[in-house]
This record gives sequence, C-alpha cells and structure tokens, in this order.
Amino acid sequence: MVSVKHRLLLTLGAGMLALVLPACKRAGEPAPDKTMAEGETAAKRYPLTGEIVKIAADRKTLLVRHDAIPDFMPAMTMEFVVSAGDLANAKEGQFIRAELVMDQHDAARLEKILVVDPVAEATVRAAAGTLRQDTAIRGKSAYREIGETLPDFALYDQNGKVVSAMRFRGKQVMLNFIFTRCLVATMCPASTAKMVTAQRQAREAGVANIEFVSITLDPAYDTPGVLKDYALTRGIDLANFSLLTGPEKAIKDLLTQFGVIAEFDGGILKHTLATLLIDEDGKIVWRADGSQWSPDDFVAKMHKGAP
Repeated sequence: MVSVKHRLLLTLGAGMLALVLPACKRAGEPAPDKTMAEGETAAKRYPLTGEIVKIAADRKTLLVRHDAIPDFMPAMTMEFVVSAGDLANAKEGQFIRAELVMDQHDAARLEKILVVDPVAEATVRAAAGTLRQDTAIRGKSAYREIGETLPDFALYDQNGKVVSAMRFRGKQVMLNFIFTRCLVATMCPASTAKMVTAQRQAREAGVANIEFVSITLDPAYDTPGVLKDYALTRGIDLANFSLLTGPEKAIKDLLTQFGVIAEFDGGILKHTLATLLIDEDGKIVWRADGSQWSPDDFVAKMHKGAP
C-alpha cells in the first residue's frame, strides 16, 4: 500500500520530470527570436468598458456604446468585430469589459470580453478566497487522493455563467485540465478528443448521469468566449460538457489540489495532465495521469442509469 505522503512525492516527482518534456506553445505567440516583417507593426490594445447596444450576427459584430478610452478616443458608439464565441454569448443591454485591438490596418475588434456582473463576480471571488484558505490549511496534504471529495469552487463556464462544484452533486463527473492555445497534438488536443470520445461512448453505454468538465490552465487568455470558440470549433456537445475558467489564484489552487503542475516560461506552458472520475457524492474514484489514458477505461467505471 502506497502511503499518502509517498503518493504525493511520486506525483510531484513525476510532474517535475514532465516539466522537462511536455510543453505547449501558446498559439498566436511568436517565437522569442521572431522579428516582424518590414512595415509590419504590432497590434495596439486598449482596455474598454461599455454596453452592448446591438448584435449584428450577419456581420459578426457588436455595436457597443463605450466609455472614453484614455489617450485614444472619446466615448462613442462603435461597431466592433468579435469572435464567434463572444458573438454567441452576447446579449443586448449587457455591460462588458474587453480589450480593444487595433491592427496595422486600423481594423477594430474586441477580445477578452467579460460581462460586468457584480453578483457573479462576488460569488466567484468569495469561492476563490475559500479555496485559497482550504489549500493553505491542507498544506502539504493539499493533494487530494482517490477517495477524497472534490474541492468546492465557483468558476465561469463557456457561456459566462457561474458554475459551482455543488452543481455536480448527484452526477458523476469526468474532469480534466487543458488550455485552448496548446499546439502539441499529443497533449491538450488529444485529451479533448478523448473526452469527446468518452462523452459519446458514455451516451451509447446508457450512462445518463454524467457531466464532462475541462478547466483551463490559462485563465488569463481563456475567457468564456474563447472557450465557446474552442467548443464550437471542435464540435463539442455542450449538453453535458462544461469548459471552465476563472481567477488565476483559484485555478492554481485547483491544480495544487489535483496534483497538476503548470507554469509559463515565456510563451511556453510547461504542464502535466490529469483526468479524473468523480462519483455522485463528489468523491474521486479514478485518476489517470498524462495523455495516454483510454476513454474505454473511464466509461467502464461509470455507473449506468439515471441518478
């Protein structure tokens, strides 16, 4: 029998070794020595706040009445190009925070769109504080073994809605960690493809009480709209599949408690992977580290039938 302490040391040791090997370069990040072509200029970025006045789905734009942008432009109403994910999440009357991006051709688009919702923000912030305290109290025993319960958390899903751990009680959960800009085929893309396969196989096997959850390793970039884009691009069935993001400190505490190591080295994210199965009572019942796991093994361990 491997002790808790021994298991933790083995996990951390394997993780540190893995940091030398699997590293996901963030899509859109130039190599450190890459130079711009002659005449090319970097896009300029500005923080923007405002209200969505109209959604033009045919043009893939949002009409936004925005506040003054210091040192750039006064308050006005403008049309901005947005991603498919942000367009799908947008609602008229929403107040938003975003990043205005002006490229070398003076084309304006919005990225990193977040809905201003004080109640939701307070909920997520409070949960992050509780999770931080829990991680600190657990100390060297922060890593959660098989048989322990899922930690409490509250994050945002791909629709921008707050999702708490309690939402999944009474359901089984298959959970992993990925990030959308990972370009290494054998890492996050492979893990996502296997999660989608497990989702399909679970449905075919008659597993009715299962939820699939992917938590981002890169919350600064992976906003709800980015996660929605990721899901749409990969044809993920979101009926029982949630992609979650939130405060960086909350993500870090979840990584600590699940024994996943992730850190950026410039534009490279070096990280380990873990996929877990959690039962209806919130207990961890199975775990696979790395990306070489089989969807068949997870589906075989799921309880069939309604909750």
